Amino acid sequence: MADIIDITSFRSPAAPEEERRQALLAQLAQVKEEIARLDLEEPEDMESEAYEVWGDRREELEDQADDLMDQLDELDS
Repeated sequence: MADIIDITSFRSPAAPEEERRQALLAQLAQVKEEIARLDLEEPEDMESEAYEVWGDRREELEDQADDLMDQLDELDS
């Protein structure tokens, strides 16, 4: 009877750069999802403190997304 060989054990491990890229992409997707959720909660009164807090949080998330995209661009260069 023939033995079954698992060929996946012969694959080379992913390059560290590719692992980093995948991690950054996953983080970016998570931040974009959080921005989308936050957009659904946008306060109507633009003069309220709640709107200011909401805007600050959204800006923070946008900055995180920009940083992640910058890191991805660095990997591609």
